[in-house]
Amino acid sequence: DQPPLHAYGCRMANTRPFRFGVMAARARSASEWTETAKKAEDLGYSALLMPDHFGDQLAPIAALSTAAAVTETLRVGTLVFANDFRQPGYLAKEMTTLDLLSDGRLEVGMGAGWMTTDYATTGMTHDRAGVRIDRMIEGIKVLRGLWGEDAFSFDGDHYTITAMDGLPKPVQAGGPPIIVGGGGKRVLSTAARMADIVGVNPNVGEGVVGPEAIKSMSSDATEEKLGWVREAAGDRFDDIEISILKFVTMVTDDRDAVAEKVGGGMGMDAATILASPHTLVGSAEQIAEELVEQRERWQGSYVTVQSDAIDAFAPVVAALAGT
Repeated sequence: DQPPLHAYGCRMANTRPFRFGVMAARARSASEWTETAKKAEDLGYSALLMPDHFGDQLAPIAALSTAAAVTETLRVGTLVFANDFRQPGYLAKEMTTLDLLSDGRLEVGMGAGWMTTDYATTGMTHDRAGVRIDRMIEGIKVLRGLWGEDAFSFDGDHYTITAMDGLPKPVQAGGPPIIVGGGGKRVLSTAARMADIVGVNPNVGEGVVGPEAIKSMSSDATEEKLGWVREAAGDRFDDIEISILKFVTMVTDDRDAVAEKVGGGMGMDAATILASPHTLVGSAEQIAEELVEQRERWQGSYVTVQSDAIDAFAPVVAALAGT
């Protein structure tokens, strides 16, 4: 027998309280999108988060602005902007405007860009990973600088900013929190040194979600990734919020059978699926217990599920949010 959901609400003194996000990207109408945002808020989710691709999804800045306008407490943000798609001076202004108009409810996720089809379809140059990461690092420095109190100048290898005063100034002191997520050592080490929130993700260095990315979803791979974060963060590790994105969330009373089915579709056995921090399979009680264990092991207190799980996962949010 499983303990009641409320029994999982305890935490150690040095751990962050749970908060939960919903990853959403598509809507067939304005009403469908606004209802998604309102539902997330009503069910107790902390944030509505969006990816940034050129395929079948809403454009994030417009969609997040709309979501913020129809909610009062829900945070909005990206997982993540592809730095290559937006000059950082432009993005800094868009983000401070959105921070102002949302009354300080914005989170800004930044990435180097990874999906090869985004580059192929738009004609943008898909540079090697090291160059894209260098650009992202400079882009984050520009954002931070323009979100400061004074005019800012920057002379880098990729971007030049000259005495630009980032107006309007953000509502959140120092600017919106920055999320940097990844699955490779350099990106995670960069996140540990520069970001407020570190997203521990599969490694998509191949430019697609293929076998290597799926392999990197294992618990052992996650252990290695958190080691990179701890090493690079040093004394600031306790100041970082750890975010773990769930790619599959299946609330079910037949955990083993569903895990076997999900694993078959991903080329993984049921045991690996159940142990992965990127998949949640089981009853609400089992999932709650698993999330508490993951937080104790990896400090993963910021948990984001896909929008198809928004209703089924809500009892876990109700039980754990803020604990």
